[in-house]
Amino acid sequence: MLLHPGTVVSTDYLLRAVWDEEPPATARAALQTCVLRLRRLFVKYGISATTIEAVPGGYRMANDVETLDLALFRFLAGQARAADGEEEELYRLRAALSLWQGRPLANVASRMLQRDAAPALEQERLRVLERVCDLELAAGNCHQVLVDLYEGARRHPVRERFTEQLIEALYRTGRQAEALAEYRAIKDRLRDELGVDPGPGLRRLELAILRAEELGRPIPVVARRPPVVAELPATTERVWPVTGFTGREADRGAIAARLTAPGGPRLVVVSGAPGIGKSALVRQSAYEVQDTFPGGVFTIPLARPDGSPVDVEEARKLLPEPGDGRRLLILDDAAGAGQVLPLLPVAGDTSVVVSSRRGLAAVVATRGGSVHRLDVLGAGEGYALLAGLVGEERIAAEAEAARELVSVCGYFPLALRIAAGRLLTRPGLSVADCAAWLAEDPPARLALAEDPRLSVPEVFGQALAALGQEPREAFLRLGSLEPGADLTSAGASTVLEQLVEAGMLEDGPPGHPYRLHALLHGYARHIARERATAPPPAH
Repeated sequence: MLLHPGTVVSTDYLLRAVWDEEPPATARAALQTCVLRLRRLFVKYGISATTIEAVPGGYRMANDVETLDLALFRFLAGQARAADGEEEELYRLRAALSLWQGRPLANVASRMLQRDAAPALEQERLRVLERVCDLELAAGNCHQVLVDLYEGARRHPVRERFTEQLIEALYRTGRQAEALAEYRAIKDRLRDELGVDPGPGLRRLELAILRAEELGRPIPVVARRPPVVAELPATTERVWPVTGFTGREADRGAIAARLTAPGGPRLVVVSGAPGIGKSALVRQSAYEVQDTFPGGVFTIPLARPDGSPVDVEEARKLLPEPGDGRRLLILDDAAGAGQVLPLLPVAGDTSVVVSSRRGLAAVVATRGGSVHRLDVLGAGEGYALLAGLVGEERIAAEAEAARELVSVCGYFPLALRIAAGRLLTRPGLSVADCAAWLAEDPPARLALAEDPRLSVPEVFGQALAALGQEPREAFLRLGSLEPGADLTSAGASTVLEQLVEAGMLEDGPPGHPYRLHALLHGYARHIARERATAPPPAH
């Protein structure tokens, strides 16, 4: 839970973390006992027992920079990106690195966490260390940074950036022979172990050393992002295409037409189920029309990583200052109309696109515009997304298994990206084996341990936790119904309409008022079954 502060951690994730793939029959009861013991231990040391909160589908542990070193590390790294100068950025990054003491999770026995979470944490540290070395070199502190670079290059030999920095530092301190020796060593290692040559950066550096050229300013400093407020930046950078994006041509065309229309309300709401690809469609559409907005594209995230909404007053601070030229404003992951309406511009040449699980009828009713309710991808679109992420050759070699994997993922973009991540991090895993393993329990297994945003149970769990009591219970009752059953038996029509508005249920075809996406139905059934088999809470 400390790895995912403030985020709902599903029961299935915790079971896998503690018992890996072989939990005992009494695992759920034992997990509850563990939580109870933790709460008692907390009380003993003056920590509130409510620090661990039981929520639908799992548990949540509230931690912040005052109580968790990982949260403080990320906070300092975020502050560094918003620093006014390189000296301040370096100071904050050094402070962040000082929090690390040894190997992460060194005393944790979980094979799953050692396999997935520990390497992800180490990657976070290494990215900060790389940036620190960039800044030290840019400041001319070549001697001082050599210790860090030797350690980085020796412990992570295939991470070429450390070796590139080390070679440059050696060359700048007059140690040309040692710099070339380091280049030849990494060249031999890459060829022997991976069968590849050094990257273009290393090759250019070798050529410059052989020619005894001046290297100019040490290692170019990576451009910093614009200042952030409360770690939720309103970005004005150029928008880039979404990796692997495919399909949605009709939606993209309609959104582009609305946003660039010469008159009328240029407001678009993109709504739909959690994980169905709303934010990705918004970003891809913004990329395709950004050249028609010379005043800039501004993105304001309206939800924190744990799914909680950003306060309206906090979001107001992120709105861009008045300026010239047509602008595009993206309000991403809105919780409701009450959050969106105060942020809409009342004047100026600004188009707005909003992503939200909710339909935001009150927004378009008062301000005009259009709503695009997203459905799951088509079979061909899902296959193309998987091929774009994993690689066309690997997917084409197991085309039938790939189509089965797309079906197992319920044609949800989020689930397909998770499956692609699993294949990419396991080169020896066949597509067929991946599909078969996920098919045994998709709602629980479609998750990447290192990021709760790439987890079907976490994302669905956040959406479920945001519902009121009645619609939440109605959604869980949907899990007890067989596919094709009359969904109106799950609750009153007013309650089911709330589920539709929240993106957890869809309008049905003629004669059937409602329909439920297969992946959401599986999740509802999974949670309902989990509740039914859980022992009564201890008192």
